[in-house]
Amino acid sequence: MLNQKTIDIIKSTVPVLEVHGTTITKHFYKRMFASHPELLNIFNHANQKQGRQQTALANAVYAAALYIDKLETILPVVKQIAHKHRSLGIKPEHYPIVGENLLAAIKEVLGDAATDEIIQAWAEAYGVIADVFISVEAEMYDQAEGQAGGWADFREFIVQRKVKESDVITSFYLVPADGKAIASYEPGQYISVKLDIPGEENTHIRQYSLSDAPGNPYYRISVKREDAIGDKPAGKVSVYLSEDIREGDTLRISAPAGDFTLDQQDDRPVVLISGGVGLTPMMSMLKTLVKTSPTRPVTFIHAAQNGNVHAMRKAVEELAAEHSQVKAFWCYEKPTEQDRAAHAFHKEGYIDLPWLQSIVADKNANFYFCGPVPFMTAINRALKEWGVDAADIHFEFFGPAGTLD
Repeated sequence: MLNQKTIDIIKSTVPVLEVHGTTITKHFYKRMFASHPELLNIFNHANQKQGRQQTALANAVYAAALYIDKLETILPVVKQIAHKHRSLGIKPEHYPIVGENLLAAIKEVLGDAATDEIIQAWAEAYGVIADVFISVEAEMYDQAEGQAGGWADFREFIVQRKVKESDVITSFYLVPADGKAIASYEPGQYISVKLDIPGEENTHIRQYSLSDAPGNPYYRISVKREDAIGDKPAGKVSVYLSEDIREGDTLRISAPAGDFTLDQQDDRPVVLISGGVGLTPMMSMLKTLVKTSPTRPVTFIHAAQNGNVHAMRKAVEELAAEHSQVKAFWCYEKPTEQDRAAHAFHKEGYIDLPWLQSIVADKNANFYFCGPVPFMTAINRALKEWGVDAADIHFEFFGPAGTLD
């Protein structure tokens, strides 16, 4: 689809993108939002301020350049991003806007080093890459709308119940306002919630993992209220949901999406490891496993600061008591005196390899983990050190994809 000369030019820019990629993407977003402020209704402002979106795009552009002659190599990454795009409502008409501003940003950041020949090559390459995304996302839109109980874009749901799970996490049980059926989903998937917050100029969209098993007449999300810490401001959406949304209120949500899903065909043991609010997709997986695979061994490991912020502990312990194949373990970084008196945790500090090896019988298992990036980096490193097969290691980033190296 691209001639060899274009491929060679694109590959020649790989070292430059490795050095200047994030600078280019920062300039790109600033430029694009200045000319198309309506796109601020789609993109996560917090991820922009923290630089996560810019870094994720820089990594994606770098990978595209590196594998421009074998784009099938990065198809898993394309699909992961496409799931997010479909959930957010990214459409084909957005791609020319992105292309125009990305090419301009490359030229403006690199100056004379970005020759006309390089810009032309990248224009051709971007057209091919955009077509891949548009094609993959078109299939996802059709699947989301065409499945039983499915729909396009956003649909109104009513908050049927609001349940406080811990000092910082609240669950929302959502039922369709039209009373019709809802789409099923794979354990581990998420939905997008679209909000118009009073006093805010733009719409805010956030993605939350579904925290219950599929097959219910509702969707459940469990949201951590992100309070201000030091220079980091409070999370506008999480605080609004936690403090202002009431039972009976209406939320607009997208159909379930995501590729971090439980492999239900494999009958080997499953190890679910979570940190903080990263337990939400694990709860969906756990509840599904006890329903559909009652003999499959499950080890559920959760790390929290202490018992005050440990959500859904009782629910997990009840499942472990009812299903002998489920084992649950808690690791508290800073247990309270009450936690100590109640012997409420199995390990103090952080999850490490020796402890994992002491509670997980066999590394020949499927490992799923989710939580803050430093937590996931440590878990990933421990599993690799143990020699767990890379194909058995599965993880999910909350927000733009990153790296665990």
